Amino acid sequence: MKVILCLAFLTCMIFGTQGKTYTRCQLNKIFKDTGLAEYRGHSAAEWICIVEYESSYNTEAINDEGSSRDYGIFQLNSKYWCNDGKTAGSANACQKSCSSFLNDDILDDIECAKKVVSDPKGMSAWVAWGQYCKGKDLSKYTKGC
Repeated sequence: MKVILCLAFLTCMIFGTQGKTYTRCQLNKIFKDTGLAEYRGHSAAEWICIVEYESSYNTEAINDEGSSRDYGIFQLNSKYWCNDGKTAGSANACQKSCSSFLNDDILDDIECAKKVVSDPKGMSAWVAWGQYCKGKDLSKYTKGC
């Protein structure tokens, strides 16, 4: 019986921390509920636009940038925002392991994104924002939600 309970617990732990691909409406609700929508004057649609172009809504996304890597749904960079144990001189401004941004719990990702947008670069820290989101009609990201 103890073996079965241990296996059940381990299964829950493994599957409870896997990544997820969110829908834009799921993100819209989460961003509103956590205060990310309208944080520093940026709408849920802007954040969803960033997520679409940075990670395709996938929390397990990792992109190698050469000397650093981007992690998770917001593609938080290991040089500035998190520690991946590989990037020399990481500032780790969010005081998180980069791997913590690769699961389906995006609350820590959101808290880190708030720090990023509070930085002097603001939303410009995300290349996607300047290329695809800034000054554009973003109504499609929240339409029907």
